[in-house]
Amino acid sequence: MTRSRAAPRRAPSAGAEARPWTFLSNHGHVLVCLAQDPGVRLRDVALAVGITERAVQKILGDLAAAGVVARRREGRRNRYRLDTARPLRHPIEAHRTVAALLGMVLERAELKRLADAP
Repeated sequence: MTRSRAAPRRAPSAGAEARPWTFLSNHGHVLVCLAQDPGVRLRDVALAVGITERAVQKILGDLAAAGVVARRREGRRNRYRLDTARPLRHPIEAHRTVAALLGMVLERAELKRLADAP
């Protein structure tokens, strides 16, 4: 009687263990950056999130199209206003607002500043 030999188990590759992931998407990270500093430069957002400046521009376009972010020009810079009353987009989280999401990440003083913003 012949027994089949099981293939030897391999240890997970270093790439699988080291593959980074986070609970928030890049859209969420960009939103947090804008909430922390409404006058932030896109270059700085890109560096903080770990994506390209072009990717930040695309995400800002998505957020603006959804009515979550509005851009206002101030001299040579942009200033961003967030509509924190907007519901989140996915059906699983649609019962929550942008403010609830930001409330999990930001400090109270940052949230108060957002609420008091014009």
